Amino acid sequence: MATTSNVLRIDLTLDENKLEEGALKLFETVKPGWNQKDIKFKVFTDGKSNKLIGGYLPEDKNTMALVRVYGKKTELLIDREAEIKTFVLLHKAGCGPQLYAACNNGLCYKYLPGIILDSKMVREERIFRLVVKEMVKMHSIKPQEGAVPPPWLFKTMERFLSILPEKFEDAKKQERYVRGIVPQSQLHEEVSQIKSALLCLETPVVFCHNDALLGNIVFNETEGTLKFIDYEYASFNYQAFDIATHFAEFAGIEVVDYSLYPDKDLQLKWLRAFLVAWREAQNIPDEVTERDLEVLYVKVNKFVLAAHLLWGIWALIQSHNSTIDFDFLDYAKLRFDEYFTRKDGFLALQLPE
Repeated sequence: MATTSNVLRIDLTLDENKLEEGALKLFETVKPGWNQKDIKFKVFTDGKSNKLIGGYLPEDKNTMALVRVYGKKTELLIDREAEIKTFVLLHKAGCGPQLYAACNNGLCYKYLPGIILDSKMVREERIFRLVVKEMVKMHSIKPQEGAVPPPWLFKTMERFLSILPEKFEDAKKQERYVRGIVPQSQLHEEVSQIKSALLCLETPVVFCHNDALLGNIVFNETEGTLKFIDYEYASFNYQAFDIATHFAEFAGIEVVDYSLYPDKDLQLKWLRAFLVAWREAQNIPDEVTERDLEVLYVKVNKFVLAAHLLWGIWALIQSHNSTIDFDFLDYAKLRFDEYFTRKDGFLALQLPE
């Protein structure tokens, strides 16, 4: 057991099929005052990358500590050391929960009470204003070591492309893959084309969550607060991408319906609230103009194409490696289909003069 970078490190490898047993071993160290016989457990099933269990004392569920076991081969997708640093950074900035400890293949951290958003709640003004407030707070985090690092998006897309499976061992999955997904050569071409279209857009590089799906946003009705959770992909990136990937997630989690993608009226209300909050946070006195709104609208809708490509490629890798019970191949097809449906219209959007 050691402490590195102010994070307790425990030399323990968790078994994803024995979550309670592993959690109890961690709690011996991080919750020494808990009577192990009293601890109750809740298994969370929403995650698409990891297995998650919460342990708590029955008299108060808000005492819950979460134990996350990294999914199989997710180290190909996620820099786990960077994630630990991000946890510490966000907690210090008041954006995330306390990280209690890291073990060989997982984390233990404080539970944030509340409910995750659904496709109706995320459209409500009282909710989206809280999302805006929290996103601006995260985007205002300064780099710890001076200069802003290079944006996360395209280096990540290219890394994901480099580890795409050439074929699936499962014959039925391979047949679905060939029938339903464009060839890898075309995915490379699409990424190159979108990269060219987006690099010419001037958008701030800020600290982004990068995965603001509904299941990663917790609303606490009692306190009237909202927090982002799960920071596996958080990094410095294009501000417009963070908004774009959130808009794409209006479609829902379990049942994905892209007819729920926010229309222009809703986007403009959201983006106006964002620009006002962002300028206030940056001490920029200028009023938000209609041109400012239109510029951000165009940029966000172009960046949503990158979000569909990125998470479609991610889903193909997960389909090949993950042991989680989720149809990643079907999800990849949904993302790519939406990309091709929107591509020409969004690329044709023009920035105002």
